[in-house]
Amino acid sequence: MASRLERELLGLVDLFTDQEGLNASVIPNVSFFKATHKNITLPLVYEPCLCIIVQGEKDVVLGKEIYRYGAMEFLVASVHLPIVGTVTRASLAKPYFVIQIDIDIQQMSELLVRMVRPATANRASECGLFIGKVDNAMLESVHRLVTLLQTPDDVPILAEHRLLEIYYRLLRSDYGNAIVQAALNGSSTQRVSIAIEKLRRDFCLPVAVEDLAKLAGMSVSSFHAHFKAVTNMSPLQFQKMIRLMEARQFMVANNAGAESAAYQVGYESPSQFSREYARMFGSPPGRDKSRLRQ
Repeated sequence: MASRLERELLGLVDLFTDQEGLNASVIPNVSFFKATHKNITLPLVYEPCLCIIVQGEKDVVLGKEIYRYGAMEFLVASVHLPIVGTVTRASLAKPYFVIQIDIDIQQMSELLVRMVRPATANRASECGLFIGKVDNAMLESVHRLVTLLQTPDDVPILAEHRLLEIYYRLLRSDYGNAIVQAALNGSSTQRVSIAIEKLRRDFCLPVAVEDLAKLAGMSVSSFHAHFKAVTNMSPLQFQKMIRLMEARQFMVANNAGAESAAYQVGYESPSQFSREYARMFGSPPGRDKSRLRQ
């Protein structure tokens, strides 16, 4: 049975979520997502963020791994990751609600310095995606943050402090040390994240794994191993997912054709683009675009 705080949090999120899909809030870096139908699949490139499901359930796929989480559980992406998410429990009567908090890595790094037990950089890399349970301390912190929506004049003064409180609760969780590796200079995860950022920024350009390894300060074989540990995929698979997701957005936003989208994101062969697009999204580019625009 849901606790009083859980019920109040659900009521607040429902009150301040006006429309289906993503809803920005007056609190910087905090937004809400609502879905009233299940089996909605959303391929997105996650930035470092904390997502807390308030109601409903969702599956997320990273590489070949499936992660499932539901009400009062959280997902953390500690680096930029291309993820395919599917809402698996939602209805008009009980919508799927999630609170998304974008993580400021710099603020988290500064918070680490002030903690009694500072984290240390790991030589081994761990996956950049984590699922955890919202405990009472984190629930209270999130409730205090969302309650600010009732008094928006307080947001400029109090929001940053309450976000830092949530970062602190996150760092004190079972995954705290693993999550913070992306913020620790010199850790394997942080070095891989530099290459991830280049792939994300220059996704349409040809890439040499040797250059990415050099950027991360690793040998090619070591870089491959650490990159796969963090992302569940190879650098080239990562780039392909980014390209296909960007192409999908480009086609929908600009009513563009498959060939134009293929060249836009760096493909040299439109036929190869169409094959890989259909494999990832389940439909050829033209059919998928028409469905999404409708």
